[in-house]
Amino acid sequence: MILSDKDIKKYIKDGKIKISPKPNFKEQLGPCSLDLHLGNVFKTFKPSKYPYIDLKRSIDFENLMDDIEIKDDSPFILQPKDFVLAVTKEEFSLSSDLMGRLDGRSSLGRLGIVIHVTAARFDPGWKGKAVMELGNLGVMPVVLYTGMRVCALTFETLSSPSENPYLKRSGQKYANQKGPMASKINEEFKK
Repeated sequence: MILSDKDIKKYIKDGKIKISPKPNFKEQLGPCSLDLHLGNVFKTFKPSKYPYIDLKRSIDFENLMDDIEIKDDSPFILQPKDFVLAVTKEEFSLSSDLMGRLDGRSSLGRLGIVIHVTAARFDPGWKGKAVMELGNLGVMPVVLYTGMRVCALTFETLSSPSENPYLKRSGQKYANQKGPMASKINEEFKK
């Protein structure tokens, strides 16, 4: 079941959802979601000597990307066909009987901005900042600003608490992330 605005406030008060900085409910709370703000750390692909990305090669994908950190309330220009990783300003954690789902904002989607390409689910027991896969499908550059509301997080209850929440799983790759991390999919081929 998806939590309502009333239940989101209750779950935060009870500590089943922990979020920092503390949300401004008047600005961020929707009928069944909580808006999150764009952080100030981005990760972009840099020109590479490789003609393609081979997932089985032992390449450190972090070396294929540059970190960009900009000041609060500063602009970040997302060019057409660009793809960048970004984080939310907020860090959050979920109890073992709750999952989260990230959605882009319609107002940005109408400009051609996608907020996540595929990874929209946050498993029970998650802790960290949400990493977004930002893309510009439009034909014009779009200026985004750190601190702007960029996505909405919805929360769903599980039928029972997870026996193996995210932070307790072996092999979890992105726990406690504070900034965008490059893909670690090639680790799966090392097994």
